Amino acid sequence: MNFKNYVILIVTFLLLTFSIGSSILNYMKSLEETQVELKERSLPLSIDNIYTEVQRNLIEPTLVSSMMANDTFLKDWIIHDESKTDKITRYLESIKNRHSVFSTFLVSDKTDNYYTSKGLLEKVKKDNPNNAWYFKFRDIQDNYEINLDFNKYLGDSLIMFINYKIFDDDFHYLGATGIGIKISYINEMLKHFRLKYNFNVFFTDKDGNIVLSERENSDIGKAQSIKDLSLDKGVLVENSKVIEYKKDGKAYILNTKYIKELKLYLFVEAEIDKFTQELEKTFYTNLLISLLVTAIIILIILYTIKSYNKKLENLASFDSLTQLANRRSFNGYFEKSLKLFNRDKNPRSIIFFDLDNFKTINDNYGHLVGDNVLKRIATILNLQIRDSDSTSRWGGEEFLILLNDSNVEQSFQVAQKLRASFENDLELSKLVNGSVTASFGVTSFKKDDTIEKVISRADHALYAAKHSGKNRVEKEI
Repeated sequence: MNFKNYVILIVTFLLLTFSIGSSILNYMKSLEETQVELKERSLPLSIDNIYTEVQRNLIEPTLVSSMMANDTFLKDWIIHDESKTDKITRYLESIKNRHSVFSTFLVSDKTDNYYTSKGLLEKVKKDNPNNAWYFKFRDIQDNYEINLDFNKYLGDSLIMFINYKIFDDDFHYLGATGIGIKISYINEMLKHFRLKYNFNVFFTDKDGNIVLSERENSDIGKAQSIKDLSLDKGVLVENSKVIEYKKDGKAYILNTKYIKELKLYLFVEAEIDKFTQELEKTFYTNLLISLLVTAIIILIILYTIKSYNKKLENLASFDSLTQLANRRSFNGYFEKSLKLFNRDKNPRSIIFFDLDNFKTINDNYGHLVGDNVLKRIATILNLQIRDSDSTSRWGGEEFLILLNDSNVEQSFQVAQKLRASFENDLELSKLVNGSVTASFGVTSFKKDDTIEKVISRADHALYAAKHSGKNRVEKEI
């Protein structure tokens, strides 16, 4: 196993150990704290949140009913203006629309007329079972009540009526008024509590009878009998109270709160297993995320190492200035070409050239211009030398070209073309305010050649070109 793979293996092991270990430890700690959190913080906070929503959704209608019962217009209308039915109809309709309730109503004790936002519906009678609620309410001591009832005039729907008594200034009873809310609306509210907070919510009267609950939820602890709990643990108290109990082998926590405005007890029940199930889902989700992050980190490490190796290989094989092959990598290619030549006998040649007066360019224009000259030379080589051939920066201002399937005469012509290109290149002329020239030595491979022998012949030819006036090509066979 090489060093790179060894490092990756160690890092992967450490990351996996940390990811899995931390996920398990967090899960175990969460399980331990769940019940304490649920009992001491979550449930009390949640019942306060639910109570706030109850205030908005149930207590507000109660306040609306109270406002109607104390409305001066309504009292004056009953006393002096009851014959003008259209006035009370518009009043009840405006209350209904303004507060978005299902129905509004008024019963006059003087005429026994029953009014809604649609006008006069009927006269209430003691012998009519549908009217029994009114006479019962009239005779109780309390000034208001919450009543669940069916009403044939409201589509036989189960309605929660909030009834308020009306008194004149001398406290003489004038009748009853209030609003009705469809129980389906209440059901949606309780369903919302269960889905949002994961708690079962229901209401009981003072005797422990459940009067409001979510119809679709069969898990509510009423099967345990709230009456029994009331006797056993005294849950029906005005102050909030938290108790624990078991039902069908499952553990529950129950929090109670008395809602004075509704004269009902609010119960919020939590099944502990449901909260641990959420923790388990969270554990697997966190574990999956940890493993995914670990995989991403490993891929990043692999990519980084691969990129780093590629950069090292590039630095080891190519000249950083011209991006041509350097002397080290060119030697390897040179060796392979010699072996192939000895086997296939296909002609191969090299061109060895050196830029003329390059030291003068550096001295007169600076090394930055000199570097730009070398880069432009490399660009010309890449444009004119075939892909099947190879070029390299041999050192300083010296360059070496290996031409495959090319004899010395063909290579001589290639060198002449390159010499002319350098001399006539406009970009090179702009860099040095004149021509940039080079001297070339050309030779071809021979039997039993070595790199040293081939380079030596090309160097002799280059030396001859230099001493013959520069900017020329010489060959040595």
